[in-house]
Amino acid sequence: MKQKTIINQRSSFWANLFKRPTEMSELKNLLKSIPAFENLNSKYLNMLIKITHNRNYEENEFVFYQGDPGMCLYIVRSGKVVISYLNDNNTEINLANYETGDFFGELALIDGETRAASAYATEKTNLTILFKPDLDEFIKKFPTKGIEIQQGIMKIITTRLRNLYNEYFELSKKLFGENKK
Repeated sequence: MKQKTIINQRSSFWANLFKRPTEMSELKNLLKSIPAFENLNSKYLNMLIKITHNRNYEENEFVFYQGDPGMCLYIVRSGKVVISYLNDNNTEINLANYETGDFFGELALIDGETRAASAYATEKTNLTILFKPDLDEFIKKFPTKGIEIQQGIMKIITTRLRNLYNEYFELSKKLFGENKK
């Protein structure tokens, strides 16, 4: 019986031209969807991607704890994260749920203060992390782009703050009724 010979030669004809975009393209698209980075062109997005880090979390693993130093922005590549606050009565209050494409921790890029709440994965989760010192270095190298990024971060913060005010006012109306004159 004649033995079969296998030759491993690749041809672009057989390449899967319809495969999913690379991780870098996916991350670039995620960054473009965040107001802080939406105006950056490919050159600067690629530079930014080089200073990010990826981390996998298991179900119920904490990303950070309430009171930890705030040092980075997190982008959810896959999975789900809950932000929760532990009050003085030792009651956990879920404040937000984040999933693929969402981001959190942007205040740390501005002030570096301690975390006001905890974050944990509710399933296997992959996060891309941008540390404040790395972003600060990027901003020093490219001040014009840095101003755009900081303006974008401020846009995120003000939008979230306005939403919080609206929720507060709606809750006040429900609890205390309309203010009658």
